[in-house]
Amino acid sequence: MNKLKRLVLFVSIATSLSVVSQTKADALKDAKITSTATLEMDYKTVLKHTLPSVLDMMGGKDAALKVIEATFEGMKAQGFVFEKADIIGVSEIVKEQGQFRCVVEGYNQMVMSNQRISSKSYLLGIYNETDNYWWFIEAKQLQNDALTQQILPDFKTSLEIPEDDLKMEPIDD
Repeated sequence: MNKLKRLVLFVSIATSLSVVSQTKADALKDAKITSTATLEMDYKTVLKHTLPSVLDMMGGKDAALKVIEATFEGMKAQGFVFEKADIIGVSEIVKEQGQFRCVVEGYNQMVMSNQRISSKSYLLGIYNETDNYWWFIEAKQLQNDALTQQILPDFKTSLEIPEDDLKMEPIDD
C-alpha cells in the first residue's frame, strides 16, 4: 500500500473514531441533562430530548407537557418524591437503519406511599443529526411491538437492551 493510500485510510479511521467518541460523550452529556431536568421537574428540557414520534403520539409537545405536568402534580400530591436520577453509562454507538443509537443505563430512586423504589433502567438514545443532540425513549417501551411500530416503524437493533431492575422496600417511620 502506498503512502497516500495509508494516509487516506488513517485519516478516514481517525475521523470516524473521533465522530463516534464525540457522539458517545454527547450522549452521556445529554442523558445527564435530561436526568437532571427530570429531578428539577424541568419538563421542557425532558421533552426536548424525547423522541419526536412519542410526542406526536401524545398530541404534540404542548399536549405532552400538560400530561406530564398533571401526572407529576398528581404523584406529588400522593407523596411522590424523586430522590435520585443518575446516569451510570452509555453503550458503544452503533449506526443502523440510518441512525446513530446507543443504550443509556440509569439509576433512579423515588419515595412514594412509605416505599423506597429504586430502579436500574435503560434508555434507547437516537442521535438527532439535524440539531446535534440526543433523543431518548425508555427502552422497556420497545417490548410492546404495536407501540414500537408506531414510534419506530420496522425497528431492528443489534444493541443489547437489558431488562429493567426494580426494587421496592418499606420505609420505617
